[in-house]
Amino acid sequence: MSRGFRFAIDRGGTFTDVYAELPNGGRTVLKLLSVDSGYRDAPTEAIRRILEKHTGIPFPRDQPIDTSMIESIRMATTVATNALLERKGEPIALVITQGLRDLLHIGNQSRPKIFDLKIEVPGVLYSEVIEVSGRLILADDGEIVSITGERLHVRLKTI
Repeated sequence: MSRGFRFAIDRGGTFTDVYAELPNGGRTVLKLLSVDSGYRDAPTEAIRRILEKHTGIPFPRDQPIDTSMIESIRMATTVATNALLERKGEPIALVITQGLRDLLHIGNQSRPKIFDLKIEVPGVLYSEVIEVSGRLILADDGEIVSITGERLHVRLKTI
């Protein structure tokens, strides 16, 4: 059974790294700048370049890529994680069950340096806590739903 190209892509803030398994069993890697004026999107550009190189077929940048030769694409990104850790981007809120507002602040009480007199606790990532009663589920459309199916309308103020 013939297989297609398999891509594993990590899009970082500076570089996008691509590992590809080729239909002939070979492998290739490619590193691109994540942001470059020569292309709109680094992962798409990487796929385009690898397909062109290993098939000999041109894939123009202004055309959608023919995906019939692609078996899978796995994407990962450190951009969102880094934005959270560096406190960049939009402010976020923690929506949590009533009475548990301090849960993430308290944590698991582990103390790597048990005799340290000056313990530095990292700050929380959220800027507001919204407590709700009952168990909640985030629906596919982004709405908050109780386990009974009732849609809850949480009024968020500007953070």
